[in-house]
Amino acid sequence: MYTQNVVSTKCKAVISVTILLSLATSCLSDASLRIPLSGLLVNAPGTSCIFRTNLIQIRGGSTSNNVTACNITGLHGGGGNETLSFFVSGNTFPSSIVTSTTTTTKAQVLPAASSSNKPDVAATTTSATASFPTSLVEASTSIKNLPDDFPRVTGGPLKVLFLSSDTGGGHRASAESLAKQFQRLYPGTTYDLLDIWTADGVFPYKTLVKAYKHLSRHPRQWKFLYHLSNFPLYEICMDLHSSYTCEKKIRKRIESYDPDVVVSVHPAMNYTPLKSVRRTSKKKRIPFFTVVTDYGSAHSTWFQPQVDKIFVASERIRKLAKRRGRIADSKIVMAGLPIRQDFDVQATALGGDRTSPQGKVYRGKVRHQLGIDPNSKAILLMGGGEGVGSLSDIVNALYKTLTFKGIDASLLVVCGRNDKLRKELRTRHWDAILAQPIHKKKKLGLLLKLLKPIIPSRRLKQRLNEYIGYKSNTTAVAQQRGKVKVIDMGFVNNMAEFMVAADVIVTKAGPGTIAESAAVGLPVMLSSFLPGQEAGNVDIVLDGDFGAFCKDPTRIAETVASWLEDDNLLDKLSRNAMKEGHPHAAADIVHEIGEATQACIELNRKSA
Repeated sequence: MYTQNVVSTKCKAVISVTILLSLATSCLSDASLRIPLSGLLVNAPGTSCIFRTNLIQIRGGSTSNNVTACNITGLHGGGGNETLSFFVSGNTFPSSIVTSTTTTTKAQVLPAASSSNKPDVAATTTSATASFPTSLVEASTSIKNLPDDFPRVTGGPLKVLFLSSDTGGGHRASAESLAKQFQRLYPGTTYDLLDIWTADGVFPYKTLVKAYKHLSRHPRQWKFLYHLSNFPLYEICMDLHSSYTCEKKIRKRIESYDPDVVVSVHPAMNYTPLKSVRRTSKKKRIPFFTVVTDYGSAHSTWFQPQVDKIFVASERIRKLAKRRGRIADSKIVMAGLPIRQDFDVQATALGGDRTSPQGKVYRGKVRHQLGIDPNSKAILLMGGGEGVGSLSDIVNALYKTLTFKGIDASLLVVCGRNDKLRKELRTRHWDAILAQPIHKKKKLGLLLKLLKPIIPSRRLKQRLNEYIGYKSNTTAVAQQRGKVKVIDMGFVNNMAEFMVAADVIVTKAGPGTIAESAAVGLPVMLSSFLPGQEAGNVDIVLDGDFGAFCKDPTRIAETVASWLEDDNLLDKLSRNAMKEGHPHAAADIVHEIGEATQACIELNRKSA
């Protein structure tokens, strides 16, 4: 039985849903039932948490008959028609499985109220009965999308200890985004950011930050060490050694902070710190959570089966957590990557779609505030916090290609700490850049062309394109040259606004940048990736069809120019990006961690 009471979001009324599932005896060992419903508060059997997402997931695993009911209430968060579809082990069951359906309309508005219908009160009740080839033994939920103003049940302030290290800016950025949500949802919360290895590690662990800075500049060395350390035997030896040499010191360090909860946002901060927290918990129960800040692929050290819960951003990472970490399904939460609150605000202001009339009007306002020409295209270029990568060559290629194609554009170059690049851009002779011959790629023969169709990875195919004999001197020259303006910037504090204003972003395959771009529907051109954990991020973009990957500056420029010349293609890429985005992820993660922590605090109080 599926019953849904829906009202217009303009009335800010509440949905009530009751699901009664009659399931047959035939079952699949890992079957699941997914019911897409946007923006609902879940209260399913065995759960008491508030979540965000577009589906409820119910897993099966028993051969017995079951008739189970789930009650779901919440605020309508969707703008489109609410639909009911069912998936069991990846198979979609058509609407014909619904054996009976009745609809009673109490007012003239259906579940998705159009802009022309603005009644004060409106509701529709739909009932349906269906049978499925599996049995229901438990109800589990993945994260749900709730509006920012949705009433949340929060407790008192918390003392949060984040474990991280400055090996790249993404870990610290994720910790800070989570910290701000803790302070927003649990007023009075305090937090600390601790690098346990720098503070209490021995060699080689205490050199983690220094080693990263060297290896990030030498990708081949990084690739070798990454894959070596990802080998199970190496991981076991490293865990045993670090635990034997450092665990007692780490335990004392964590106890000195007296935290209510420990949250790891770094792959090297799990095995030994978790052991220390568990031993500390003999005196005081302290929950330990891991928030994986990688997107498409991740190192095995992220995954520890004893963790209270682990939050992951993609299906790829969920599978890794099960396979490498042997983590139970009940401990894995699909939440998206935690990003800054600014992106949540901007995504809401865009109305969830930058290609919609509301989104276009808002983008125009942001462009005006930033001083960006509203009649030109805007390309945001980033090389990471250090301004690394072939950023200078990409700027040159874009300037030349867009000028010759007659595309008016603003190149917004985020240089980070690279002051040398900023000075070069300001003094660069752009007429000399236009006069340079366009680079040609050499043909490497028929063999590579024959290999291309059998290569399964889209990332490898795009790399192969660069080595096959595609000539890059085919840029059509427009009758009138485009006006291209290069704007150099250092560190940008209002990155969310710049991503809203931009039409395309050119960046390395950092997980945070990809997640932030997707949150505001910004098409992505990836120019490089760090071998190992960032390789899978490229596949996230390619499989999601909201961008491309290329290392050659000339081909990057030609591809971006082709996007800018086709508004329909640009809109398609943007909508695909929005599908991948999770702007509310940080708040969702914090809410679930906060609820579990409050429960532990209450248990500690009762046992004191």
